[in-house]
Amino acid sequence: MSSTIPLARQLRTLSPEVTPASITATTGLVMPLHAGRGVAGERITRDRCYGPAERHRLDLFEPAKQSDTPVPVLVFVHGGGFVMGDKTAPGSPMYDNVGLWAARNGFIGVNMTYRLAPEAQWPSGSDDVSAAVSWVREHIAAHGGDATKIFVMGQSAGAVHVAGYIARLQDWKPAGALLISGLYDTDTMSRDERFRAYFGNDDAKLEHTSFLGALAGTPVPLFVVVAELDPHDFQNQFVMLLEARVRRRTAPPRFVQLEGHNHFTTVWCLNTSADTLGPEIRKFAFPT
Repeated sequence: MSSTIPLARQLRTLSPEVTPASITATTGLVMPLHAGRGVAGERITRDRCYGPAERHRLDLFEPAKQSDTPVPVLVFVHGGGFVMGDKTAPGSPMYDNVGLWAARNGFIGVNMTYRLAPEAQWPSGSDDVSAAVSWVREHIAAHGGDATKIFVMGQSAGAVHVAGYIARLQDWKPAGALLISGLYDTDTMSRDERFRAYFGNDDAKLEHTSFLGALAGTPVPLFVVVAELDPHDFQNQFVMLLEARVRRRTAPPRFVQLEGHNHFTTVWCLNTSADTLGPEIRKFAFPT
């Protein structure tokens, strides 16, 4: 496809379903947008261990210009259908683009990875988010971050893990949770092969795992995003979360439908000229 055709128009020609073909096509459209947008003075610290497992690793992205006062922190949890994915990939700008965007927009960025299914099943992903946030709270001051202003953002399976983390909070609360194309209700989400890999095959054990009720009443500020070209299940879960908040008569979360984006590009386009998620994150984290 021609690079002169707007990205949204090209994305609308692709299937909204998550398939190898749609991933490959989307990758080909987005990669050129990252040219020349790599590290430009930001300090990156790789592979800090936040727990005992091999995948308990995180990267820190500090602004090129250090602030005189502690700055908020954006913790990012990648997707991958519960069974794959990492915080960074050789030869790819993902997901360094998220950490770099954070470092250039008033945050310290933290990209984490976590244990994968089927070896690690529910609630391992949410437990890993909790462990990573605990590490950040303990260590981020040494990097110029404000441990009282930690925002936790997940995309796709990462949003599921963040939702589970928020649903199971007890004492300390993050400054906000950002759920990008997530799934929230285990009773109604599609129970496909990837779902089974993480949540298991025993439906009786799923009876009390839905995050919907907890998210409907959580005091943690929520920012919920769905892409115009997300698959149906993600669109449906987005609506269900909004309905649950209305039924509980709690304040609605900040919610956005990102037009012209598919399941991947909401986050893949951060730190590029096609980014429309970044300004919305800033409005949520830095309200005027």
